Amino acid sequence: MLPYRDSRITTIAIVVFFVLVLGYAYFEARGLLYGPRITVSSGTTEVHDPFIQIKGTADRISSLSMNGKQINVTEGGVFDEPYLLSPGLNRIVLDATDKYGRRRSQVVQIVYTPLSTDSTPSTSSGQASSPQATTSTSTPPVAQ
Repeated sequence: MLPYRDSRITTIAIVVFFVLVLGYAYFEARGLLYGPRITVSSGTTEVHDPFIQIKGTADRISSLSMNGKQINVTEGGVFDEPYLLSPGLNRIVLDATDKYGRRRSQVVQIVYTPLSTDSTPSTSSGQASSPQATTSTSTPPVAQ
């Protein structure tokens, strides 16, 4: 017989020990349970500048690629990659792979609309664009 088998302190200590063991096991198994995660911090979907920076974080990964090209990630999982947009819709695919071979993709869609540098000349009074202005400048008929 154990002298302290009915003690509440012993029971509480054993329960706390097993809860801590289970919590630590869950913490270590997160990579196996959830796989890679990509978070992109660019909230804009329409831009007027063709050169942008794709910024974000990637957790529990072994490699990260953007449109098939490997990109560098810091030890904290932060990445910051420049990208040159073409006019119209741009689709950027981020692929992450973890050490167990699982993959996760995230698609970022950005619309690039260039600002037009060609401005149409306009008249200062706006008479040329108004149809009423052209009729008011005609000469009145001469009465006989």
